Amino acid sequence: MKSQKVQTYLVLFALWLMVFSASSQVIIISPILPRIGEALAIPEALQGTLVTAYALMLSLFALITGPISDKIGRRRILLIGTGFMSGALLLHGIADSYASLLSMRALAGAAGGTLSGAAVAYVGDYFPYERRGWANGWIMSGIAFGQIIGIPLGTLLADWLGFRWPFLMFAITMGAAWVLIWRVVPQPDVALDQKRLTIKRAAVNYWRLLKKVETGAATLAYFLMFFSIGLYVVYLPTWLEQDLGVTGTQIASLFLVGGLANVVTGPLAGRVSDTMGRKPLIVSSCLGMGLIMLVTTYLVVNIWTAYLMFALAMMMVGMRISPLQSLLTALVPDERRGILMSLAVSIGQVGIGLGSGVAGLAYTKYGYVSNTVIAAAAITVMAFLVMQFLPEPKNAAAVRAESTHMAPANR
Repeated sequence: MKSQKVQTYLVLFALWLMVFSASSQVIIISPILPRIGEALAIPEALQGTLVTAYALMLSLFALITGPISDKIGRRRILLIGTGFMSGALLLHGIADSYASLLSMRALAGAAGGTLSGAAVAYVGDYFPYERRGWANGWIMSGIAFGQIIGIPLGTLLADWLGFRWPFLMFAITMGAAWVLIWRVVPQPDVALDQKRLTIKRAAVNYWRLLKKVETGAATLAYFLMFFSIGLYVVYLPTWLEQDLGVTGTQIASLFLVGGLANVVTGPLAGRVSDTMGRKPLIVSSCLGMGLIMLVTTYLVVNIWTAYLMFALAMMMVGMRISPLQSLLTALVPDERRGILMSLAVSIGQVGIGLGSGVAGLAYTKYGYVSNTVIAAAAITVMAFLVMQFLPEPKNAAAVRAESTHMAPANR
């Protein structure tokens, strides 16, 4: 029993380190975007395309690797994805122009797509439904720790040594995640897809997921969640620096404060959702986030009010992410979990890519207030979709009953 418990915590830590590295190398773009623009002479309106290139490539590769993970198992995908990501981040060290950095971000996006929903799908394979909120909460706290440790340190490295150094740092931590996954993460004993893998069959399975009310609503909710994040977060540091005179060091501390709020909220929300249900936390966090977005430009007048609002925003994110992911793992059977999570993440990344692109255009033409209004509208629609269309299984038997009627596509 003791050795099994140790094994469980080692698995959680390996996945946590992977999430920490993967999320940090994405989030770091936002606080160092002004530095990148200055170093490579990138106009403000084009800076958001660095996020867009990453997101679009992640979306494409997530669709490709989702069916593959159902076929060969999640462990192999985790090993391929972490190795690929570590190499892609190392290549950022030679980026010396807008075009070269855009290419490196696209390559990192392909690596991110290989990982895509693999961690969440692995939790669905390894843990029973009534423990998935707890497990997802701890694993996804890697995002918060990235904000607490990785983003402030990466921002300072960018200020002191140049924008390439944060990516090199996260290449090392992702390499460490690869070693841990190789040594301590087993392939769960779950059903794998036994049918021949073809493009046509994968396309049919994706189409069936989109047509089904629950899974179609889930993927649209993911799109709106990330669309709103792209609009709200990407140009927040730029607005703070230009309009309020906030410094790069203060931006780093802002992400530290937000990360602390997230790391407290995320695991607690996951554990609470295991007992009281996922949907109440998801819906309330979406509505709370929408309100925070709407009032940001009116209430944030200095770095101290920015700390407060960003901490509240990250609490809303922490309340939402692990309950939503746990809920999604119950919508399909084991051998379709990878394809659903990859579809959701893929659509979500289209959302953040589109949101980042729209954010650049809206910010340069109408100011940051337009970003917050559009983002608030999107997250409110997400709350409605979750409330109306996503079912909530009450126990493990209900999970199986929900999922068994969705048969895999024929060849």
